[in-house]
Amino acid sequence: SFDTKAFRHTTEIIFTAQEILVGYSEYPTESITKNAKAYRELGIGYANLGAMLMAKGLPYDSDEGRAEAAAITALLTGHSYATSAKIAQRVGPFAGFDKDREAMLNVLAMHRDEISNIDASLVEEELLSAAAQAWDDAVELGNKYGVRNSQASVLAPTGTIGLMMDCDTTGIEPDLGLVKHKVLVGGGDMSIVNKTVPRALKTLGYTAEQIDEVVAYIDENNSIVGAPHVSPSDYAVFACAMGEDNVIQYMGHVKMMGAVQPFLSGAISKTVNMPADVTIEDVEELHMQAWKLGLKAVAIYREKRKGRSCAIKAICS
Repeated sequence: SFDTKAFRHTTEIIFTAQEILVGYSEYPTESITKNAKAYRELGIGYANLGAMLMAKGLPYDSDEGRAEAAAITALLTGHSYATSAKIAQRVGPFAGFDKDREAMLNVLAMHRDEISNIDASLVEEELLSAAAQAWDDAVELGNKYGVRNSQASVLAPTGTIGLMMDCDTTGIEPDLGLVKHKVLVGGGDMSIVNKTVPRALKTLGYTAEQIDEVVAYIDENNSIVGAPHVSPSDYAVFACAMGEDNVIQYMGHVKMMGAVQPFLSGAISKTVNMPADVTIEDVEELHMQAWKLGLKAVAIYREKRKGRSCAIKAICS
């Protein structure tokens, strides 16, 4: 289950800390300093979403997975803006708020309206109710006191941060692969099956003995396909961004971004993995779908069997 109460508490602590840091931070130029302190844009986000969905037995590329991610993101940003309004009650809104009051409050209302697009039948009631309440509070308090921060959230790559927090996945990414390979300081290397895999198998109802056999199979074969005891209907839970089989289709990445974008102030840093044989038309269609879903940015990574891989980034407007 998702610990909604702890998540709200953590969000409030981290967001308040970020707000305090604005006054103590140094910026590269005078104009950036002036803008940062006038609008106080923050960028709270999360890591390990892909591992969390796997641990709950939810495929990354599924309506259930996207609904869960959308509700969590809505709670994150909604509670952040509610916290921002409470801070504004004490120390005042950001300097540019009065000039942009109508537009800023309209943005909050638009975020709140998007809650109705989350399928309530796919998300636990407590989580979705908390997200809806957070946005109601943000809008109500924002109208009363304004908000201290013009922007609240983004989804960063969290590569270094995720490593420090021992996450299996970074940012909003799914798992890259079920096995991690580590180079040892004294020489040689070792492989470790991601620790989320046994948790997911337990959630799906497999016994401890079965889980040990499945983990051993994955360690040897780098895949869950063909593992003993595992039902093919469960393969999707363990689908990854890369690999020879059981790979997430590239539009699954875009759809996940589309599910959470309505609840973010800024953009999403995420790679959309595409196979080597995609066509120019496939790439064009992906960017068109990203635009139609309202994404603020999208980056693709095309695998090539020979030579260097190709990365393309685009800003959608």
